Amino acid sequence: MRAPARLLALLLACAVGSAGCSSQAPAGTYHAADISSIMPALSFHLIGPGGQPITEQFVRGKTTILYFGYTHCPDECPTTLARLSAALRMLGPAANQIRVLFVSVDPQRDSPPVLAQYAHYFAPQVEGASGTDAQLTALTKRYRVAYRRDPPDAHGDYAVYHSSAVFVFDADGRARLLVPDTENPTQLAQDLSTLSAG
Repeated sequence: MRAPARLLALLLACAVGSAGCSSQAPAGTYHAADISSIMPALSFHLIGPGGQPITEQFVRGKTTILYFGYTHCPDECPTTLARLSAALRMLGPAANQIRVLFVSVDPQRDSPPVLAQYAHYFAPQVEGASGTDAQLTALTKRYRVAYRRDPPDAHGDYAVYHSSAVFVFDADGRARLLVPDTENPTQLAQDLSTLSAG
């Protein structure tokens, strides 16, 4: 797991990097790709906070950002979560109506306590979850996400590979947006505001 100081630095860098961005999306349009007619509604069976089983009802009524990764990820996962957290801070109190569901594809190392501590480094709206291989396979196939864990080496270490897709679902659980890596926190905050207003 990455040190809190390193994660804090990433959060600050992401926020500062977006400070000069002031482009506004026209009303009713998005910077992210609209996937309303492409992806299915939010549905899952996972293990959530406290080791309790959770389904899509866990985030019902909230705009939900779904992202797959793992806590040992050296760069992409903390960078993406920092970008999402920066967007949430820009929204102020409205961020309380949003949840980031960070689904680990490395359940062997990412226990509920590990995920909870990792999520805490980013934002109160970030929730960690994982599941059995069968549960993860069902969910990743549903949203066309690829992941792979290499066999452990002699020391028990192994690499994990995963897609970087960030999905946004509305408060009714309908798939709405696919956020690209190039979308900055300001643009993402605008998209989330537009989605909530619609």
